[in-house]
Amino acid sequence: MIEPLRKWADRYRSRGKYTPVGTSFHWIMAAMVVVQLVSGWTMQRELVGEAKIAAYGFHSQLGLAILLLGAMRLLWRLMVPGPINDADAPGVASTVAHIIHFIFYGLFVLLPLSGWALWSALQPSQPLYLAGLVPVPLMPFQDFSPELSEWAMRTALNVHVFCVVVLSLLVPAHALAAIKHHFWDRDDVLEGMLPEVPDTESHPGGPRYSPPAPAFPHRSTGG
Repeated sequence: MIEPLRKWADRYRSRGKYTPVGTSFHWIMAAMVVVQLVSGWTMQRELVGEAKIAAYGFHSQLGLAILLLGAMRLLWRLMVPGPINDADAPGVASTVAHIIHFIFYGLFVLLPLSGWALWSALQPSQPLYLAGLVPVPLMPFQDFSPELSEWAMRTALNVHVFCVVVLSLLVPAHALAAIKHHFWDRDDVLEGMLPEVPDTESHPGGPRYSPPAPAFPHRSTGG
């Protein structure tokens, strides 16, 4: 099953493009992360009440969806590598880009898990759902001693806040790096993650979509 997928993906990788699956994961999760950051900061200004609890519920459910999509995206990347593009040129910039992508994946795990823990500790009587449909069990904080429960909640809060700060810095840095690649370096990094919109009647494998294969043997950093 994996080999046919990889052969299909090679049609895109050979042109420096990510597959439609890879680009869908990227842009859907990017939109969800932006919504999470905005909702997370704005709901702090809400007065305590039903509206704030509802906002926390939405925030928690969307976070669990990001956790699920992040796991699916990582599985996809392990099965179908992304293309080799100009971001893979040997050097410090490529190493930093790889590190940042590993950090992103770590945040996609730590943020939802710490948020899940906070909801379980603060709203043990309120059910939590994935995508508003699938019930998600709460973490068993009610089985802990008061001291252990307090420590776990504070730890989860500290982890969540720290990860939010890191994510708030990485998102604009990642976007600015993509813009720099496209407008300053004039390479194929951003174009590789954009959906294909052919401007001719020919197959997308035409000249516009057939950049020279980079001479870098490294795997790509995105997708």
